[in-house]
Amino acid sequence: MSAYITPIIFLVLSNIFMTIAWYGHLKFKTSPIVIVIFVSWAIALVEYCFAVPANRIGHAVYSAAQLKTIQEVITLIVFAGFSVIYLKEALGWNHLVGFLLIAAGAAIVFKG
Repeated sequence: MSAYITPIIFLVLSNIFMTIAWYGHLKFKTSPIVIVIFVSWAIALVEYCFAVPANRIGHAVYSAAQLKTIQEVITLIVFAGFSVIYLKEALGWNHLVGFLLIAAGAAIVFKG
């Protein structure tokens, strides 16, 4: 697979696991925090198994700043979906405008 595409796929997978690790426990508020931390840490380990190779492979064709920008945009997309689908939290116009401003900033990173 392409060095341009593989890191993006890996970063999507990485962000799915990280979002679950960071926010999935919010539906289990009665679980002891120590258990939540260990479960989240185990999920985050899987996230690292995708994030580290994504950055290693991607750095052959993207700068570190570009990789970070790709990761942040993917994070927002994954989080928005997770928030609406799993947490059942609505996103408003202000979220959309904020995400669009971040996307505009991401576009600037890739100029030049």
